[in-house]
Order: sequence, then structure tokens, then C-alpha cells
Amino acid sequence: MKPDEGAGEEGGAGRPSWREEATDLRLVPLAGAAWAAAACAVGATGWWTVAGVAFCLVGALILLARGRARRRGDPGGGRGAAAPGTAPGWRSQTTAWAGVLLCAAAGAASAGLHAADLRRGPVPELAREYARARLEVAVTSDPRLTRPKVRGNAMAPVSIVLDGEVTRVERSDGSVHRTRTPVLLIVPSGEGREEWLRLLPTTRLGVGARLAPPLLPGEPFAAVLKVDGAGPPRIVGPPSTLQRTAGELRAGLREATGKLDPDARALLPGLVVGDTSRIGPELRDAFEATDLTHLLAVSGSNLTVVLLLLVGRPGRAHRVERGGLAPRIGLSLRGTALAGGGLTLAFVVVCRPDPSVLRAAACGLVALLAIGTGRRRSLIPALAAAVLVLVLYDPWLARSYGFLLSVLATGALLTIAPRWSEALRRRGVPGRAAEALGAALAAQAVCAPVVAVFAARVSLVAVPANLFAELAVAPATVCGFATLALAAVWMPAAEGLAWVAGWPAGWLARVARTGAALPGAELAWPGGWWGGLALALLTALVVLGVRKLPYRGVVGALVAGLLLLVVVRPAPLARWATGWPPPGWVFAMCQVGQGDATVLAAGGDSAVVVDAGPDPVPVDRCLRELGVRRVPLVVLTHFHADHVAGLPGVLRGRAVGAIQTTGLEEPPGQAAFVRRTAAAAGVPLIRAGPGERRRIGALEWRVLWPWAGAGGNGASGASADGPNDASVTLLVRTAGGLSLLLLGDLEPPAQRALTGLHPGLGPVDVLKVAHHGSAHQDPGLMRAVRPRLALVSAGRDNPYGHPSPRTLGALRAGGARVLRTDRDGAVAVVGAGRDLVAVPEGR
Repeated sequence: MKPDEGAGEEGGAGRPSWREEATDLRLVPLAGAAWAAAACAVGATGWWTVAGVAFCLVGALILLARGRARRRGDPGGGRGAAAPGTAPGWRSQTTAWAGVLLCAAAGAASAGLHAADLRRGPVPELAREYARARLEVAVTSDPRLTRPKVRGNAMAPVSIVLDGEVTRVERSDGSVHRTRTPVLLIVPSGEGREEWLRLLPTTRLGVGARLAPPLLPGEPFAAVLKVDGAGPPRIVGPPSTLQRTAGELRAGLREATGKLDPDARALLPGLVVGDTSRIGPELRDAFEATDLTHLLAVSGSNLTVVLLLLVGRPGRAHRVERGGLAPRIGLSLRGTALAGGGLTLAFVVVCRPDPSVLRAAACGLVALLAIGTGRRRSLIPALAAAVLVLVLYDPWLARSYGFLLSVLATGALLTIAPRWSEALRRRGVPGRAAEALGAALAAQAVCAPVVAVFAARVSLVAVPANLFAELAVAPATVCGFATLALAAVWMPAAEGLAWVAGWPAGWLARVARTGAALPGAELAWPGGWWGGLALALLTALVVLGVRKLPYRGVVGALVAGLLLLVVVRPAPLARWATGWPPPGWVFAMCQVGQGDATVLAAGGDSAVVVDAGPDPVPVDRCLRELGVRRVPLVVLTHFHADHVAGLPGVLRGRAVGAIQTTGLEEPPGQAAFVRRTAAAAGVPLIRAGPGERRRIGALEWRVLWPWAGAGGNGASGASADGPNDASVTLLVRTAGGLSLLLLGDLEPPAQRALTGLHPGLGPVDVLKVAHHGSAHQDPGLMRAVRPRLALVSAGRDNPYGHPSPRTLGALRAGGARVLRTDRDGAVAVVGAGRDLVAVPEGR
């Protein structure tokens, strides 16, 4: 056996021996000191940074001077201070503390210099004045689209965002300044959208823009440039040859994957090179809910998969530096290191130098250097060295959640995972399964508290989702990189290989969607650092408790079974445990925040949905809890975003017969969104007709509004005042005799017109209060319908003051019981007449 092929095995069992030598942690405090100092300094003013650097330098010099003085007075030079096998003596400790202070000084100094770039030159001054200017900007990132967000009843327009560096400024007075200042460009999405999205890093642009300061302090740019107009970019300098080559490779991968299924077409470029331009909000939400977003951002796992072809499985890193293809094709240690270095460099160029990519590349290069010198590879020092180098190179990483998660996950895989995997093996778990489960548990244990800080949630399906995803990551990545290389020389073959890669990529999407669709996939958790600290403490207590718990196998099985029930939430069990939804419910108002989404039971697993709310996730969850699998009709009362933006959630995994809308297609952008969404799902659109009557199952209803006149949007010649007054209004009756009036967002003028058109409109059992219970209500309509139960859909702590105390008071004065989703949660209605009962979810 060769010396480098068998060392490190325990009893010849071939298992990784993490006990065979102590972990070298000397670089860890140095990296931690630089990281902490940089994180503090990037948000501090210049003089505080100078003071901190001076303090660290003086402290380090004092320690070194004291150490030198003690060595001069020690005839043994400090060599006898520690016996063999004991902790280092005073000299080593003094040097270590001095090194910590020097690294802290270096981190703070680097952060101070980078932060100074944000305060120097004309750009920060122009931003404070919100001035306009002509600028020349070098692009430093790939363009990306903002995520559409609902603000009130409107959907914020999608914009194009990219990082850049201003190199030339021309003020309005004609003066010209040369500078190098990082900025963020925001471009309205319009006719030139595709040209903007095709821009490559290092491209130089000429733009006219209004400058504004960053929204939050501590951002890594000096100003936000809101570019004038929506036309194509004005390019004044082409990208570099290297970036053009990388761009062509990425474009080739997009072309090769263009004929795959939608999920695989979106995922494969993201998995291979971090190109997420095709990933829609729905798929991204699924990956976030299952904590699989590390697969969308190029991470160390991508590079690891590629390097595995050369150096073998990660478990061998604790034994020897040989494995994989390298020894089989005759590569020496140095040849393996050179080949790995070339792959790492190509990986960084093609995938772009994002934080996770830089961390993976730096750690890989340090490890490859150890391979090249023929020494054992110690990956904790490699990781610490990578962190130290990267934080000094780019101090903004010190405040990056993504960078923190990347480092924590890698550290857990190198330190905690081997021990937990070994413990699982001792309890009879097969080797590969124990290794995968230990890695997933370790990464989740250290990363979940950080995710809770900024996401205020905990994923209960992250571990199984990552285990299932692990089955497909390697084949998808390897085939994806092969497709990337082959697309540059032979596109038909690349398309065939992309078809093969599409299978594991599609599996990843199915894992994410399936996990996210489970009722208990996520658990709400307090956000912020206190919430993260609480979760970290709870995790530590659980780990300690598991180690000391008797009958761990039996208790573990019981806990796993209970967790499974919490996540899956079988409908009968959930109804028994929570009482919601109540059996025999006939109407439900979902808790969707500041918006509307109501459900009318049509028998069995079928229901009519009226409005979809502002977000697909809560309405989808509500329908799943109600057991709705078939939707014969979706009624969208009007096209405001807080009523239609959640439509994809209604369509997700359900058979939908048709979508009915009002006749006034305003706002146009949101009406177009509904048309696109319906067309993509193959669901026909129909328009509500005045006086139209329909019957579905146990439901019967009549369209009371909008009425004929004024283009179908007015009433008896009175034109509707915008989208709210064009709301489809329904009078619904159930087979059990329950009557409901659903008013959409009708304003007082349309409410008065409605009463005039239907003088026979009498009392109803349930009133869906118009416009989230705003103060704008017609007292005459409320007196005419005299509801027994009034339901208001509003978001907690919304900025509009909904519902209005005046409206709630008037309803209660008329004898109505009032329930509101911002306080009571979702509400279900059971029975009719004297047996009418409203059951709030939060009772």
C-alpha cells in the first residue's frame, strides 16, 4: 500500500478518523478578530476607526515588547515554559494575543479605507442633494430583477438593479470630476429591459440619473442612481475579454437549457453558475420555505462537487489527500493541485465573484496548496484563512448574512458533522446515510438561528428536504458543468446533456415544492438578534438533552413521529387539535394580510374563491387547511393588487374551471398580470355580467354590481369612480339558507347606487365589509342589510387605519357581531339562521 493511500484508517474500516489528530485552531481567533473588527468599522465614522486601529496596534506592540523582554530574561528563551504535550507557554500565548490584535487592526483598517470611498468625491454630496447628473459607470455585477411587491392596492413595478462604480461625473453646471465610487443603479423595466439584462460586468455605461443616499446606513455603496427613462443602455465601453468569454458560456448554458421543463430550465443555470434570472417568485418561495436557497446561490457545494472528481469524497480529507480521478489518471499531488486551481479559477470567473463563490474558492485554493505540498490537509485552518483573506479583501462581507451562513455551514460540516455521523453509525445507521444525516443536522443547527434573525421563521422540513435534495445535487451539477463546456463547441450535444441534467434539476424543484406545500413546513419565530439567540440557546439545550437522555432511540422515534404530525397536519387530526376549520363550514375569510380572499364551500373538496389576496403563500395555505382541491370558479372583484396578486397561490396544485373578473381593466398592469397568470395555467377568463345568476353545488348567487351603463362599470348612468367602484358584488345563498353579501371594495357612491338599483335588498346573515372596513361606508346600505355577522379582512398594523373604529361602531350599533382577520385570524362560518356560528382561527 502506498503511504498516501491508507493512512488514517481506523482498524482498516475505511472510516474517516476525525480523532487521529487534534484540530489546529490557531487561525480561528485571528479570522474572528478581523471579521468582528471589520463588521464594526464599516458602520463607524472615520475617527472611531482610526482610534480602534491605533488601540489594537499599541496593544499588540506592548504584548510583543513584553514578550521580547521576558525572552531576554529567560536563559531558555521560553522553551522550557511548557512540558511536552501540554498547552503552549507564555511566549506562544503572548504572540497569539498580539496576532489577534494585529488582525483586528488590519480588519478595521481595511474596512475604514473601503468606507472612506463612500464619503469621498462628488457622488455622496450629489446624493445628499438628490441632484441629477450625467455619469459614467462601470458595471460590477450581473443585472437582476427586483421581486414584485404589493404596496397597498398597487403592485410595485419591477425594476432592474445592478451594482456599479462611478468613474466620471458631469454636474448640471458642466463641471467634470473623475472618481471611483461604488453605487447601486435602479433602472425602470421598459422597452430596453432585455438589453439591460444582457449587460456584463466591466461594461462602461453613460447614464443620466437622479442620485439619492442609501436607504439604510452601512450599505456598501455611496448612492442610489435612479436612471432616467426605460430605454436601452448607452454603452461607452465594452466588457473585458474575460467577462465576454464568461458571458458567452453562461448564454450557451441558457440556450442549451431553453427546451427543458419550466422548473429545470429555471434551476439548472442557477445551480451551475448562479444565474437565477429565470427563477420566479413562486419557485423561490418554495426553496426559501425548505431552506434550500443555498442551491440557488452558487456555493462551496458546487465547487466541492467538481473537485470531488479530482480529490475524492470529503470524508477522506481527514485521512489523506488522494482519491477521485486524480490518482487513476496518473496525476501527481502537484498536478492535482494545479488542475484543481485551474478549475477553481474558471469557477470564479464564470460564476462571478459573489461572497459564497469567493469563500468556496479561497478555501479550496488553501486546501489545494496543502495537497500540492504533499502535507495533510487541515480544513479548519483553510476555512479560517479563507475568511481572513476575504474579510481583508472585501470588508463588506463581514456584514453579509449570506457570507455568515456560508462560513457557519462549512464549519459545521467540518467539525460537528463528523462527530454526529459517527454517533449515528454507532447506533446502527448505515455509513452513507449517517454521513448525510449528520451533515444536514449540523448545518441546520448552526444556520437556523441566523435565518431566524432576518426571516423570523424556522423551517421544519429543512433537514429532510436537504437529504432528498442531496441525491440530485451532484448529478445535476456535474451534468450542468459539462453542458456549460459542451455548449461552447457543440450545441446539439449540449442540449442532449442538458436534457439528462434536467431530470435531477426537476427532482430538486419537486422536493422544494413538496416540502413547501406541507401545512407545517414553517414555524413563525421572533426575528432579530434576540430571536436568533433564543433559537441558538434552544438548539444547544436540545443537543445537550439528547446526549444525556435515557432510551434515546425510543424517545427519538416518538419525537420524530410527533414532528411528522406537526408538519403534515392531517386534516382530521388538525381539526381535532385546533377546532379549525370547523366541520360543515360554508364560508371562510382567509388571513392574507392587507387584502381580501374569501372561500364559499361548494360541496366535498370543491369551493368558489372570491379574491386571492396580495400574496400567493397565505391564500394557498388557507385553501389547503380548508381541504379545497377543486375550484370551479375564481371571482376577482377588481384588479387591485391586494385582491389579485395571490392568484398563483389559488391555482397551485388545484383544478380551476374559470376566472371571472370585472369589466374595468384598471390598473392595466395588474389586469395584464391576471391575463398572463390565467394563460400560463390554461384557465379561461370570463367577465361578470350585470344581473348574472349562477349555481354551483350548494351555492347560488347573483351579480348585483357592476351594472350596465358607462361601459359596464357604472349604474344608471352614474360612472364608477375607479377600480374600487367597479368591484364585482355578489349576493350569495347556500342550500342551508345562509345569505351573504360580498361587497369587494365598493366606495360610498357605488354603495348608494347599489341600494338604488336593488331596493328589495334586505337583511343578510353575513356581510363582507367593503374596503377592509375603511371609514368610507354608506350608512344607508348598512341599515338596509343589517348583517348578523360582519367580517373585515385587514392586515395587522397596516398604515391605513383599517378597519375604522367608526365603521366598526356603526356595525355593532346595528346588531352585528364583528370579526376582523388582523386580530381574530381566519374566520369560518357554520350553519344559518339561529344556528349561525362564526369560528375564528385564533379563538
